[in-house]
Amino acid sequence: MRQLTNSFNLLSKICLVFIGLIFTLQNASAQKQMEDLDRGVLAVRTSDSEVLISWRILSDEFERVSYNVYRGKTLLNKKPITGASNFVDQTEKNKTYSVTAVINGKEQKPSKPIEVWSNNYKRIPITPPKGGTSPDGREHAYRANDASVGDLDGDGQYELVLKWEPTNSHDNAHRGYTGNTFLQGLELDGTILWTIDLGKNIRSGAHYTQFMVYDIDGDGKAEMACKTADGTIDGVGTILGDANADYRNSTGYIIEGPEYLSLFSGETGAFIDTVDYIPARGKVSDWGDHYGNRVDRFLACVAYLDGKQPSLVFSRGYYTRTVLAAYDYRNGKLTNRWVFDSDEKGNEAYAGQGNHNIAVGDLDGDGKDEIQFGSCAIDDGGTGLYSTGFGHGDAAHLGDFDPIREGLEYFMCHEVANGTTIPAIDFRDPKNGEVIWRVEGKGDVGRGVTADIDPNHLGAESWASNGSGIHNTNGKVISTTYPTIGRRGSSYNMFAWWDGDLLREIVDKTRIAKWNAEFEKTDILLEAYNHDGMNLRSNNGTKSNPCLIADILGDWREEIIWRNEENTELVIFSTPYPTEERIFTLMHDPLYRVSIAWQNVAYNQPAHTGFYLGAGMKKPKIPYIYIAKK
Repeated sequence: MRQLTNSFNLLSKICLVFIGLIFTLQNASAQKQMEDLDRGVLAVRTSDSEVLISWRILSDEFERVSYNVYRGKTLLNKKPITGASNFVDQTEKNKTYSVTAVINGKEQKPSKPIEVWSNNYKRIPITPPKGGTSPDGREHAYRANDASVGDLDGDGQYELVLKWEPTNSHDNAHRGYTGNTFLQGLELDGTILWTIDLGKNIRSGAHYTQFMVYDIDGDGKAEMACKTADGTIDGVGTILGDANADYRNSTGYIIEGPEYLSLFSGETGAFIDTVDYIPARGKVSDWGDHYGNRVDRFLACVAYLDGKQPSLVFSRGYYTRTVLAAYDYRNGKLTNRWVFDSDEKGNEAYAGQGNHNIAVGDLDGDGKDEIQFGSCAIDDGGTGLYSTGFGHGDAAHLGDFDPIREGLEYFMCHEVANGTTIPAIDFRDPKNGEVIWRVEGKGDVGRGVTADIDPNHLGAESWASNGSGIHNTNGKVISTTYPTIGRRGSSYNMFAWWDGDLLREIVDKTRIAKWNAEFEKTDILLEAYNHDGMNLRSNNGTKSNPCLIADILGDWREEIIWRNEENTELVIFSTPYPTEERIFTLMHDPLYRVSIAWQNVAYNQPAHTGFYLGAGMKKPKIPYIYIAKK
C-alpha cells in the first residue's frame, strides 16, 4: 500500500511538472516582440547651474541593473544609481554626457555621448510641401499635423513620421475638394528621410488617412502602413496604379475607383507590398448615407493577435456596418489574417458600435490582444468578444485604471438619442462588457478623459462633458469642479506624465497643467503658446492635441511635440523636473506601445499603460516581451 502511495505521489509530481511546463510554454507563446532601443540619454539644462540627465531603463534591466553617469570622462555619481534613471549635475558648463549600465558589479559599454539641450526643448526644422490649387480654384497650403514614432533605420533611436495636411482638409460630413496628404519620415534633427504623396484620390481629413508606424516583421526596422489609391507616390518616386486617374466627383468626395492598403519601408519610404483594401466600399449607401460620409470612416491599429508578433488591423465604418480586417507581414508579403463584418450572421449586435478612435490590449487575459472598438470588442481570432449596444461615441480610454481590480478598465462617452437607455458615460470591464458604473444623460457627450490626477483617491479619475463631475473608480463624485486651462473652460483632451510624481498632468492646446486637489484648481506648469517666441500651435481644431505625446527620450516621463504656426518647426519638450520614481521605459509596456501607434487615429486620445501607473501604485511587473534583434 505504501508503495502504491509513493508511486501515486511520484506520478502526481510528474503531472504537476508536466502541467507547469505546458503553462510555461503557453506563457512563452504570449511573449510579445518589442523594439531594441538604445539608452536614450537626454541632458536638459534646467538652470544656469544645473543639468538634468535622464535615460531609459530597458525592461530586462529593471530588477538587476544600476547605472553610472559621466560628464565627458568624469564619473559624476559616487556609487552606481539603483533608483530612478535621472541625475542632476551641478555645473555651468555644457559638455557631453553618457551613461553606462552596471551588471553584477561590472560596468558595461557606455552610451553614445550626447550634447546638452540649452533648454528643456529641442527645435526641429521642417519644410512644408508646396501648396496648390484645387479644381474649384481654391488655393491651399500645408500644416504639420499628427505624428508617430518608430525606429525607421534600426539604429535603436526613434525617428518621426509626420502627416502634412492641406489647409482645405475636410471632415467627412463636409463637401469640398482637398489637397493631397503627405507623410514624411524625419530624423530628430529635421533630416528628411523620405516623403510619400498619397495623391489626389485620397481625400484629406482626420478620418481618411490612418497611418501605422511599427516594426511588423521583427527585423529591427519599423514599417509604415496606410490606405492608398491610384496616383500614390512612394518615397523613391514609384507611382501606384494609374498616375492620371482622378476619381473625385464635383463635391470633392471620392466614392469610386480602386482602394489599396500599402506597406512602406520605414527606412526609404519605398513600397514593400500593396493589397486591395478590405472591405471594398461597394454600394455607398450600404454604410449609412449616399454621398460619401460614413463609407469613408476609417480606423487602424497594431495588435499582437497571436501574442507574439504584431499585426495590422484596418477598418471601415462605425455608424452602421462595421468591418475590420487584420493583416500579417511576414517574409516580405502582406497576408489577410481575418475579417470581421457586422453584416455577417451572428454579428448584428456589433453594427453601429464604433468610436472616432480605437484601442488595443489584452482584454481577457489570454496573452493575446483584442480590439476595443468603442461600445464593442473584437477577440484576437476575429470573432466578437462582446457588444454593449451603447452605440457610437467620440472619446474613450483603455488601461489599468483601478489597481484593486484585476485586468484592464475602459471608460467611454456616448451620443445619447432621445428615448434610448444608453448611458452618457460608462466605466466597464472590457473582457466582457460588464458595466462597473454608469451615468445617465442626454445629448452628444463629445469629450471625456481618465487619468490619475488626485492622490487622495486610489486609481484614476474620470470626467466628461456631461457635467456629472469628477468620478473615482467606483463612480463616486469626488469633485464638481473641473480642471480648467485658460479661458476655454474645462479640459478633456490629452495627458502626459510630465513632472516628478506619479500623477498625470493635463495637456490642452499648448499648455501643461496640474490638478491641485487640495484647492480644486488647475496650476499651469508650462505655457508653450509663445514660449521663447516660438509661436506654437495645437492641432485638429477643438481636439487641441499636440502632434504627439510619447516616451521618446530619457526616463519614463513623456515628451510632447508641438508645431509652430508657420509650420517651419516642430518643437519637442521634455520634462525639466527630476523624479524619484524608478520605472522602465513605457515603450516596453505592450499596451502603451501599441497606444502610441494608434494615437494619431481620427480623434487623438492619450496613451495609457497596461499596469497601474499612479499614486499608490505597486512596483510594476517586468513586461513579458522579447526584443527584436537586428
